[in-house]
Amino acid sequence: MEKNKPAVKTGPYPSIANAGSRETPAGPWEIAVTGDLSADRQAESISRIVEFPIHSKGIIYFDSCGGSVYAGLSLATLIRTRELRATAVVIGECSSAALMPFAACKTRFVTPLSTLLFHPMRWQSEEDVRLEEATEWARHFKQLETDLDDLLVRLFPMAAELLQQWTRPGRFVAGKELVEAGLAQMFDPFVDEKPFQTLRRA
Repeated sequence: MEKNKPAVKTGPYPSIANAGSRETPAGPWEIAVTGDLSADRQAESISRIVEFPIHSKGIIYFDSCGGSVYAGLSLATLIRTRELRATAVVIGECSSAALMPFAACKTRFVTPLSTLLFHPMRWQSEEDVRLEEATEWARHFKQLETDLDDLLVRLFPMAAELLQQWTRPGRFVAGKELVEAGLAQMFDPFVDEKPFQTLRRA
């Protein structure tokens, strides 16, 4: 972290682990977005997504409580820039900054037990920050928060009013609610006899 630069948090956010191989005739690539999406792991996360062929098809598994807003935005940008035909699957939690790459996927699945936390952006710093720096960061974050809200509304897509209801002051949204809002499809690996084939058909 640069000196006197606050660490941007939008709550907990994710990092990519266990990147799969390139898409093959046998099936799509697979990766997992898990844990905290921190600046320390951002370079690795980005490089792994860049390894996948442009326009290729794959599955991204999400189980993340959040992390850096910039890391989440960069993953969403890469997914769209490389025109990846990504299917998102929330296998546990997908909250905060993890929502951006999740929303960037064209096809999205949740389970009956999936949880997604929507909340306002927040930031923190372990460094002493001068008053004028803090003032500038506050101005920047206010604008960034507005821009990212607009981005989520377009990516899902969803009504801005619904996003406001979920985000302020912050709300845990169940997978069923996301499906009812038309933002994802239901997927139950504990009932479906061939769950992976269900994802591949999507």
